[in-house]
Amino acid sequence: MNRIGIDLGGTKIEMVALAPDGAELGRQRVPTPAGEYRQIIDAIVGLVGRADDIAAPTAQTVGIGTPGAISPISGVIKNSNSTVLNGKPFHRDLSRALGRPVVMRNDADCFALSEARDGAGAGARVVMGVIIGTGVGGGIVVDGKTLSGPNGVTGEWGHNQLPWAQPPDLPGAPCYCGKRGCIETFVSGPGFERDFRETTGRSLSTLRIVEEARSGNVEATIALHLYVDRLARALASVVNVLDPDVVVAGGGMSNVTEIYELVPQRWSTYVFGGEVSTRLVPNVHGDSSGVRGAAWLVEET
Repeated sequence: MNRIGIDLGGTKIEMVALAPDGAELGRQRVPTPAGEYRQIIDAIVGLVGRADDIAAPTAQTVGIGTPGAISPISGVIKNSNSTVLNGKPFHRDLSRALGRPVVMRNDADCFALSEARDGAGAGARVVMGVIIGTGVGGGIVVDGKTLSGPNGVTGEWGHNQLPWAQPPDLPGAPCYCGKRGCIETFVSGPGFERDFRETTGRSLSTLRIVEEARSGNVEATIALHLYVDRLARALASVVNVLDPDVVVAGGGMSNVTEIYELVPQRWSTYVFGGEVSTRLVPNVHGDSSGVRGAAWLVEET
């Protein structure tokens, strides 16, 4: 049976239909209706109908990747940067609108599942997918299935405080979550740019900072190596708790190729015992991983 996955983002909603072997049968994107909860549901219903047309027969269950998470206590969406979803029984409302079951996970969980199934983490038992982009998030896959806990916050490494804090890290920037010094404020793309601006007085994009570092600019080189050390500390704390076989990076900062060589050189300084066999690797499926992972969710029902 073919699978349907939906990836709900802040600016676009994407549908993919996958064959049983993971081959892509069809894909479509539509803009996300701004601030309109009912219109978001209607847009997803339309995309699922399109998937049924192009890839029949499709599985009755639909996999959905969404920002935020379903509260195990109340059943409503929480922690979503698409704020129109927060406090809404999105899972229930969407299932009713589609007239079929829905399995829903955080978009970072879907990224991790995609890369664990047939991406950079294929064949590994424990895969941690880390998103380092505009924000910082994560998902965990064990034995081919997403790991979920009783609080709906599995994999949220970005909202712990940056470990082994040093003078340049303190007191830490305020985070949108209401706390200060979260990992997200340091290793996200905006965090990297803010730190460079505050240190040098120059406002440059992440890409430009990295380009200048590659060209030998001293300020940019110092900024990049400070970023690498912070990322190494943050990921070392993940390794100390989870001990994954592989960490797969996604998001805009995952395109900074230097991190795959430099972070493993640094994180052994912070991992307990100093021995690290965990691999840090770039993703395979790029921005398609979220929607592909949503389609693979169907097997978790």
